[in-house]
Amino acid sequence: METQPSYLANAQPNPSSNRAPWYKNTAPTYAGIILWFVFWQDIVNTGGAGGGLARGIWLPITAVATAAVLCHFLFYLVPGLFGLKTGLPLYVIGSGVFGARGGILMPGLLMGLLQFGWVAVNVYFSSLLLHQTLTMVPLWAIMAAWGALATFMGLKGIHYVAKVSTYLPLIPLVILIVLLVKTIGGVSDFKPELFTISGASLSSFGIFAAIVAYVVGFFATAGAAGVDFGTNSRNAADVQKGGLVGVTLAMIFTGVAAILIIAGVYGNPLTLAKLGGTLQVTDSGVLSAILGGGAAKVVMFLLALAAFPAACFSSLIAANSFKTMLPKVNANLSVAIGGAVAIALAISGVAGKAAAIFGFIGASFGPICGALVMDYFLSGRTWSGARAGFNPAGWAAWALGFTVGVLPNFGVNVPIAPVSAFVVGAVVYGICAKLGMQSKVVK
Repeated sequence: METQPSYLANAQPNPSSNRAPWYKNTAPTYAGIILWFVFWQDIVNTGGAGGGLARGIWLPITAVATAAVLCHFLFYLVPGLFGLKTGLPLYVIGSGVFGARGGILMPGLLMGLLQFGWVAVNVYFSSLLLHQTLTMVPLWAIMAAWGALATFMGLKGIHYVAKVSTYLPLIPLVILIVLLVKTIGGVSDFKPELFTISGASLSSFGIFAAIVAYVVGFFATAGAAGVDFGTNSRNAADVQKGGLVGVTLAMIFTGVAAILIIAGVYGNPLTLAKLGGTLQVTDSGVLSAILGGGAAKVVMFLLALAAFPAACFSSLIAANSFKTMLPKVNANLSVAIGGAVAIALAISGVAGKAAAIFGFIGASFGPICGALVMDYFLSGRTWSGARAGFNPAGWAAWALGFTVGVLPNFGVNVPIAPVSAFVVGAVVYGICAKLGMQSKVVK
């Protein structure tokens, strides 16, 4: 009989006594992730600065709403139900798709490794905002300090991370509302021709597809983590409501607010004049036009501060992944190395390519979510149990899905790549299962 890895042998379901209503865990946590300024600042920048607005405001609004619905129903809901029914975390549920041994790598260590990509993006953009105020400090030094502190907090554990995350996510919510109120009057006079003339060359479908891909790519790992959120849910209604409010509604509000703010800025002659009549769809340029230089710096500092819990949570997830999957490896060392890599990616500027990074993450986790969904229905809407070794069906589904999803990073056009990767992962897993390519269930 195959000896089970320690992460399976030691797994214990979360008891019902530890669970709580959706509005106390799932919804606010997801909303805090989606309110992160890095997410909403680039929604309109498809195809270049402001390119997402080159065909008007209704197209990007429709794209955001579509992406929000896809994120809930394709990427979050089934993982959430898995967690609800079993009480077990993602890395255990994943062993049903990738095998007991394969689960160590996928989604176990992959989730941990990709979290450092999130840390790198957070460090890069947060440090840029901080540097607007801390101009006397070298940018690289801010990045190093920010990344090191976030990594340290992640290693300290959830109790320390929770202390810095209780109220800070409210900051971007308030800022978005204030910016929306100050700019909404200019929306009716917004002229998309300004963005079209500036070189945004995507077709209407191209803009729609790119925005959906951006949003879904951003959410992909958080969707898979719905398993862990589900372990804290009391019933299926909690899973549904937590996602509909914390994911769908939060995403629609945040994305639509970002679109209307930029449209309002460029539809108002006063703010447009402050931008010199040119495209400057950046935090510093837009915020200065709306609020004035001094207030804009304060807001940027606050947005950076509010982003710190997200960096800590990413480090925490990475630390837990390494501790669980590699119990014999010193977690302090492995997480420190990961944090150093994240800082290096930020300082080098690689982490500044958020859309490409989100695309890679979507390509990685799109087929994982797709295979999880297919396995859920093939197993009678329950968990099959861990499968022996490396489950061929899961690995074939991931390999083909990832290949499709990552092609845009190499210049090959794949419409809505993260969703395409999801579909390929689900279909391939289903075909392989029907062909008998699943290893036996061992737990």
